Amino acid sequence: MIKIGVINVSDRASAGIYEDIPGKAVVELLHEYLESEFEVVYAVVPDEQFQLEAKMIEMSKEVCLLVTTGGTGPALRDVTPEATEAVCQKMMPGFGELMRSVSLQYVPTAILSRQTAGIRNQTLILNLPGKPKAIRQCLEAVFPAIPYCIDLIGGPFLVCREENMKAFRPK
Repeated sequence: MIKIGVINVSDRASAGIYEDIPGKAVVELLHEYLESEFEVVYAVVPDEQFQLEAKMIEMSKEVCLLVTTGGTGPALRDVTPEATEAVCQKMMPGFGELMRSVSLQYVPTAILSRQTAGIRNQTLILNLPGKPKAIRQCLEAVFPAIPYCIDLIGGPFLVCREENMKAFRPK
């Protein structure tokens, strides 16, 4: 069974102060985009770098794709990119570059975002923003490259629902 990890990085959601809407938005989009059956491995963690790193390391042992939401801004507690860089062997800066480019079409504050992506063993780790609307805009922009990236790192073959998302694999 294909497994995909989702981590919402949020002090308030992890404390139960408010509902985890961003993480649920990612899961909904994954079901919209993927025809392949998959199981979601899910967590909500506070904006604590070491806790996030530990959860990423744990999840990366069983998932081919690990998507985080939140913690990518300039605030003092935003540490998701730092945690991602700490656990990855290879960084994939093109993902963050494209997400910022797309977001700039909607808000000038997209230049403050620090989304990134990297590879840990056979797992692609992707950092998304924390707002559901921005999650959709960013994930829609980068998702066509995700199945091929997972192919290249030795992960499972992901099949997209062609009517919702077209994966790009070079011939």
